[in-house]
Amino acid sequence: MEDLNSRHGLNPAHSEVVDACRVIQPCDALDMGCSNGRNALYLSQLGFNVTAIDANPNAINMLQGIVDQEKISNIQPRVYDIQQADLDADYGFIACTVTLMFIDPLRVDAVLSDMQDHTLAGGYHLIVCAMDTEAYPCPMNFPFTLKTEQLRTMYQGWEFIKYNEDPGTMHNGARLQFATMLARKPT
Repeated sequence: MEDLNSRHGLNPAHSEVVDACRVIQPCDALDMGCSNGRNALYLSQLGFNVTAIDANPNAINMLQGIVDQEKISNIQPRVYDIQQADLDADYGFIACTVTLMFIDPLRVDAVLSDMQDHTLAGGYHLIVCAMDTEAYPCPMNFPFTLKTEQLRTMYQGWEFIKYNEDPGTMHNGARLQFATMLARKPT
């Protein structure tokens, strides 16, 4: 597989997206908060049909430029504010990596509920989100952080393929705790 990410100066796909693709067969996927498209490009090369959404028009324009240049037919970049919680299609896989912590805390429940409602039976969610706990107070001033077990509680009834709340390092070197979840919607 040619590495489109490095060719276009993008970081590699998030390691959790790469891991999830060992479990999930190509399907209609949603990359929530896609930024410049590092995960969308990776998924498209594996055969997923990717809708890549982000509120930042510049990021979407950059991704659209790559899609046009590479003649990629299975990525649809769209400017969309995920805080609207108003998805208009159903997906077999929704990836939301290091995105939730940038949205209004009052919209998180609506966003997650909307994601769940627009996931096909047997479909998957991958979420990676910063936490703020007593053991690891969040050093970054994110609008939203998860508390211990909060994400698991929001996915009652789903099958957890992976769930952990481990310390990690952001790309800028900051140490903090992350909740990482790959869960499957009941069929």
